[in-house]
Amino acid sequence: MSVACSEMERGEKAASRTDSGSEEALDRLLAPVGAPRRKSSGLGKPDPPLLRTSKRTIYTAGRPPWYNEHGTQSKDAFVIGLCGGSASGKTTVANKIIEALDVPWVVLLSMDSFYKVLSPEEEALAANNDYNFDHPSAFDFDLLVHTLRKLKQGKSVKIPVYDFTTHGRQKDWKTVYGASVIIFEGIMAFADKELLQLLDMKIFVDTDSDIRLVRRLRRDITERGRDIEGVIKQYNKFVKPAFEQYIEPTMRLADIVVPRGGGNMVAIDLIVQHVHSQLEERELSVRAALASAHQAQPLPETLSILENTPQVRGMHTFLRDRETSRDEFIFYSKRLMRLLIEHALSFLPSQSCTVQTPQGEEYEGQSFCGKGITGVSILRAGETMEPALRAVCKDVRIGKILIQTNQDSGEPELHYLRLPKDISEDHVILMDCTVSTGAAAMMAIRVLLDHDVQEDKILLVSLLMAEMGVHSVAYAFPQVKIITTAVDKNVDDLFHIIPGIGNFGDRYFGTDAPPDWSDEEELGGVSC
Repeated sequence: MSVACSEMERGEKAASRTDSGSEEALDRLLAPVGAPRRKSSGLGKPDPPLLRTSKRTIYTAGRPPWYNEHGTQSKDAFVIGLCGGSASGKTTVANKIIEALDVPWVVLLSMDSFYKVLSPEEEALAANNDYNFDHPSAFDFDLLVHTLRKLKQGKSVKIPVYDFTTHGRQKDWKTVYGASVIIFEGIMAFADKELLQLLDMKIFVDTDSDIRLVRRLRRDITERGRDIEGVIKQYNKFVKPAFEQYIEPTMRLADIVVPRGGGNMVAIDLIVQHVHSQLEERELSVRAALASAHQAQPLPETLSILENTPQVRGMHTFLRDRETSRDEFIFYSKRLMRLLIEHALSFLPSQSCTVQTPQGEEYEGQSFCGKGITGVSILRAGETMEPALRAVCKDVRIGKILIQTNQDSGEPELHYLRLPKDISEDHVILMDCTVSTGAAAMMAIRVLLDHDVQEDKILLVSLLMAEMGVHSVAYAFPQVKIITTAVDKNVDDLFHIIPGIGNFGDRYFGTDAPPDWSDEEELGGVSC
């Protein structure tokens, strides 16, 4: 799953209806008049940090922290609501905003995904162009509000995928996560009071009705295989009346009205300027807060350090020695990782069980009693621990998270993640080779929590940690078990662990570290 940018499969809806349920529907529709409309002013358009492929758009910039030093959500995603009639150009406006924003991690959410599942009778009506898809009752507002609220709070959500051919939801839903900005569009985007409360900015795309009809004819005939008579029948019977009754009246709720749709770059530039100002007000500085907090405290009870036997100390001697060759560094790293993983497994839940030995005798043993085990590595150094985990955990599932330090702000940024399905039910072994301030580890834990992994089921496993990192993680996430082979006392001004082992990734992979590296900084391109 790419979290850099998630775009729903979409298309604006055909059809609307005006029936006896209109008064009841309106009771939940029109909220008090919103802010006055604003006039647009032009701005320069920067080149966005995009990597475009035939199937997806990937933001090559990372997602900055969306939580504070306490590990709690401190800022919601900024939600832009786009409303307008069918074929008014909402999709074009949304894409223009995304391209002009020049910010990472934008999610485009379509109201089209939230049509209700039709009954057999309603399916028959839809097949004859007699079902009104533009009436408020056609949408699952409860699911929509629940989903948008979770997404705004930074949680991972599953989005239904609507099939316009069968008029039903596909079996597999899409997982969406990681929004700094959410662009939510739909014909009824302003038609629900609870929904309106989630929108930070409301935009109405106003397009001439003749243009919308021409666009609708072209789209439904060429893309959806419908005949011209059926399209015109739907438009006259449902779409046009519904626009006048339900959609056009909500224009007064908009903060900005965009005439002419995606061609109005003046309005789009004004929207982009406002969103930038809002995002600047929400910027956080987590690493600096970690460096000055929770120090001079006793080590937490959730910390477990591998027994410092002569063998363990001997391996540390090789790893810390600057003269150790790369081959020996890899060899002793692997030995120590295997011991560390075995030690970490002892903290997983177990239960007594009885088995029969080959001699026919009973043996009172232990067995794992959790749902499953998933290993998640923080790229790139954490990935070196995966073979040790696979060697002792049969059929373990593996996930990956790429976190890099922003060279300008000094803050960790989330670039990429791939997590197994239903990870929320598993015990998760989170692997990183070194932890200095704890900034990267905290971001990775926050990601797991956003995917509904229980905090007390997370084990942070690291070869070497600094006291600062231990305190930071334990303070923010007191139920996370912290497991390591050693804890060093200090971190210098460049966030190097002192005495430390150097840049683990560079020593392991044989690459050269930049002069300003830190123990939590892994450089490299985005992997998707």
